[in-house]
Amino acid sequence: MADSRQLSPTSTLHDDRDQRQHASSALEKVDLAEKGSAVPYDGAGTAESPYIVKFLDGEQANPQNWTKTKKWTITANSAISTLCIAFGSSVVSAAIPELTTVFGKDLTVLTLSVSLYVLGFALGPLLWAPFSEQWGRRPIFIITYALFAIFNIPCAVAKNVETLLVCRFLAGFFGSSPLTNSGGVISDMFSASERALAVSLYAAAPFAGPVIGPIVGGFVIMNTSWHWIFWILTIFSFVMLFSGALNPETYAPVLLRRRAAALQKETGKVYRSMYDLHPMFAAPFAVKMKAALLRPFLLLIKEPICSLFALYTSAVYGMLYCFFGAFPLVFEYARGWSPGISGLAFIPVGLGMVGAIVANVFDNKRYVRKLIAGGGVPLAPEERLPLCCVAGVVLPLGLFAFAWTTLPHVHWIASMIFSVFFGFSMVAIFLTMLTYLVDAYLLMAASALAANAVLRSLLGFAFPLFTRQMFNKMGNQWALTFLAFLALVMAPIPFIFYIYGPKIRARSTFAPQHKPAAPAAAAPPTASVNVSRTVTRTFTREEIEREEVAMMDLRQTESRREEAETLRKEGIDVDA
Repeated sequence: MADSRQLSPTSTLHDDRDQRQHASSALEKVDLAEKGSAVPYDGAGTAESPYIVKFLDGEQANPQNWTKTKKWTITANSAISTLCIAFGSSVVSAAIPELTTVFGKDLTVLTLSVSLYVLGFALGPLLWAPFSEQWGRRPIFIITYALFAIFNIPCAVAKNVETLLVCRFLAGFFGSSPLTNSGGVISDMFSASERALAVSLYAAAPFAGPVIGPIVGGFVIMNTSWHWIFWILTIFSFVMLFSGALNPETYAPVLLRRRAAALQKETGKVYRSMYDLHPMFAAPFAVKMKAALLRPFLLLIKEPICSLFALYTSAVYGMLYCFFGAFPLVFEYARGWSPGISGLAFIPVGLGMVGAIVANVFDNKRYVRKLIAGGGVPLAPEERLPLCCVAGVVLPLGLFAFAWTTLPHVHWIASMIFSVFFGFSMVAIFLTMLTYLVDAYLLMAASALAANAVLRSLLGFAFPLFTRQMFNKMGNQWALTFLAFLALVMAPIPFIFYIYGPKIRARSTFAPQHKPAAPAAAAPPTASVNVSRTVTRTFTREEIEREEVAMMDLRQTESRREEAETLRKEGIDVDA
């Protein structure tokens, strides 16, 4: 009979000692079940009491138990797939002046080739994230990435600006899938204490891609026609499509649902995935879609944590896309550099991003040491914010210095040095915000991140449309100074949450894991008939959200247990 721990949608039953006493290995247990012998799952195999299918202790089919080589190969694959999408957003920027002549349209219209692509980033994840949770990460990746690659082809052969703009939007819309789902792949495989470096690698891709794009695009436009910018993107996207298609499915609810269906077909007995016992997973797809589409906007409206951090990261993200229009003005026109050499000015920004990733890894070590020093007692989410506070101060200072070292009589190396600080601050703010939202919202973190992604992409869509006009009216130095003042105004945001975050979360209705557990968290101790009702009943969106709230404390406890087990394997006793 399943206990409350086994009914958790987040548990992989690492401490299922009774099962370890009755079989030599988890794989042997599964083989016995498939042959109709002793079944390793709780239940009677009937409609009233189905066998509850779960990952067994040490089972290699569980993505959490895959080898490090396999995990990091998949992580690298996912990160580069994401980088390819982000690369596509900016590679066309170098060709915009030429495209104005080719299509006979003004600069603002052709800038839409960047803006509409980024607008697709805002809308696509609202569909692809819940789709992946319904049918799995792999099929959604293959379908959407294939369409992304295909829609790059009409861009390369476009005869009019309408074809170019429509296909750019569709490419961004379908290509946005890895922007959210690759993060899910990483969380599927790595425990909380292991995923800092993996998340850093993945999270840097949406920023590294736009930095590489102008460099490649600049040299392409110098040596060949604008068509080759899109052909290179098409080739890159098809390579990553075939590479990403080699990744196995990682989403545990889908894997266990498939196993349950296969065992039921083979044996004639009734099997149910342990995840399908919980309304968050068992509810009708239409109900889950409604919750997935509405909740990000509710978080933006009702949650100051989500709204302020979304505003902050969105402004920083918008500044990055603003730089695509600003760098040609600063280096190509003011200093007389060629398009290719002007694109190289983005290299220091990329170096700053690498520095932020390294700093985040070291900051995570500080976090783990503090966790150990506290005897494994969970740390407040605000412990993720010190690096964000540092970046919040560095960003306006770096922008101010960059603005006034772009004067033609100042050596170019000075502006290159200060652009490093922009790259560092941008990625550091994003990484720490990502981990803070995950820690604060746990099971609702996907919605919090979706809310952030929507607003961030909308500003990424808007900023390029007025960049040229702003720099032409204000001048290069004062336009950049305006961006620095904008960063300065928002710099207190991480400090506010670092100091007052616990009080703000205490009033939250969506971050309840830091409050006493709701009564509904306790699972019924008996009555297998109740399991059947849970499997077959239709749940409303409100019930799903209430159940998610009830599971928050259990999820946090199990995440801490995973961290503690990993630390013990490394020879660190967290109970000491």
